[in-house]
Amino acid sequence: MQKYLLFVGLLLAQFGLKASDTLTVMQYNLLYYGEITSFCNNNNNSLSMKDPHLRTVLDFVKPDIFTVNEMSANEAIHQHLLDNNLNINFVDYYKRAASSNTAGSNIVNQLFYDSRKLQLKKQYTAQNYVRDVDVYELYYKSNDLAYGDTAFIVCVVAHLKAGSSSGDANSRKIMAENTLRFLETRFANSNVLMMGDFNLYNGQESAFQTLLNYPNPAVRFLDPIGQIGNWSNNSFYAGIHTQSTNTQSNCKSGGGLDDRFDFILISDEVRFGTAQVRYVQESYKAVGQDGHRFNGTVNQAPQNTSVPQNVADALYHFSDHLPVTLKLSVDKVLDIHENQIHPLLASVQPNPVKSTALVDFYMPSTGKLHYRLMDLSGRLLLQEEVSFDGGHQSLNLDFSSYPSGLYILNLSDGINRFENLKIVRQ
Repeated sequence: MQKYLLFVGLLLAQFGLKASDTLTVMQYNLLYYGEITSFCNNNNNSLSMKDPHLRTVLDFVKPDIFTVNEMSANEAIHQHLLDNNLNINFVDYYKRAASSNTAGSNIVNQLFYDSRKLQLKKQYTAQNYVRDVDVYELYYKSNDLAYGDTAFIVCVVAHLKAGSSSGDANSRKIMAENTLRFLETRFANSNVLMMGDFNLYNGQESAFQTLLNYPNPAVRFLDPIGQIGNWSNNSFYAGIHTQSTNTQSNCKSGGGLDDRFDFILISDEVRFGTAQVRYVQESYKAVGQDGHRFNGTVNQAPQNTSVPQNVADALYHFSDHLPVTLKLSVDKVLDIHENQIHPLLASVQPNPVKSTALVDFYMPSTGKLHYRLMDLSGRLLLQEEVSFDGGHQSLNLDFSSYPSGLYILNLSDGINRFENLKIVRQ
């Protein structure tokens, strides 16, 4: 076994391999969140009605990057979402971007992020025709940040013009062209996510083709799942439809799930991982979409097999859109020194492990322990959140189904106490 450990160490040194982190990204149309209209009002869409459902969805997905459309332009509403849905239950590490609305729309975009891992460097308005398209430049808090080295992620959040007329489609094209001209001057050949509610009915629409086939290839995007076609009211694409979660119209649009309006597109750099950030294959999801929802609701028969029933119910009640998510592997390590004594005081016995590892740690007070197990490629193998009392605690992890190799266990108690442990499976 000593020879095996020496071999692993030499291999890591020779090839410069590092444990990578995995970030979860979620984009969600919040359906007039905090904005009162004649059709979405305090009787059918109040914050007191919506917030419990949003908390259920967020707790299920646990995003590191959370971008949204259709928030009230009122900055107090943005802070309300942060304080009442993200920074709750001993969590205090989510932050938000500054509110922006140069177009003067009643509904706007916003970005929230896990500040333990990410920092917002700068934000821009790419264009303001119809509505703002917002650009958020984030960087990863890596352990070599002090030396000027880190990974950047650019989130471009757009809510393109709604409607099925040729004029609406042309407005979407103009917004897309304006946005890519902006990106061309600042973020060519970068890790860029193009995300939002695009209100597209098919993949041949000019706005979508602009995003995919812009004259400058340095700012082109691609669909991570490659599902480009005539999405609207087409059962062939039932597994990727995101709107509408309801069949009846009130505040929400009706008609059931039969349109693909919501997207996260990726740049080539994210596809191939050439700039330290890479799309995790097969991680793109429309949350709550199991492929059996065509023209139906997200939470009714047949039973939804993709999410628990309480999550399906929350998706149904909160918005007429499903959120879309994907995962990014970041080829960096958080700024955590392994030789430093941390408040969690975590250790693993035995290590190397044959089948079951006992993880001992210290909780300063009653709370939740978040843990994630990853292999050297950054693939997330296990992610859980467990409540513990204060004091010395332990956790059993089953390694019997994992192949021999080196694994990284990330522990966090949600209040800026971390531990990264290397575990060798025999």
